[in-house]
Amino acid sequence: MHKPLLPPLTAMVLALWSLGGCATHHEVEVKPVEIKPIHITIDVNVKVDRALDDFFGDIDKTAQAIKKTE
Repeated sequence: MHKPLLPPLTAMVLALWSLGGCATHHEVEVKPVEIKPIHITIDVNVKVDRALDDFFGDIDKTAQAIKKTE
């Protein structure tokens, strides 16, 4: 007759003990995210305004010359 390697009660205790190591619990704390406003000032208007003055300046001069001759 062969003797069992482990008595049944010991085998059950070892099985339960090893399964206890598989149970895990994790907690993740999510903190609120703070979004601060960003202020960016881009001064492009001056460049565009000057470019338009240069572009339409010739037309304005021609229009004024036409009005003077009338």
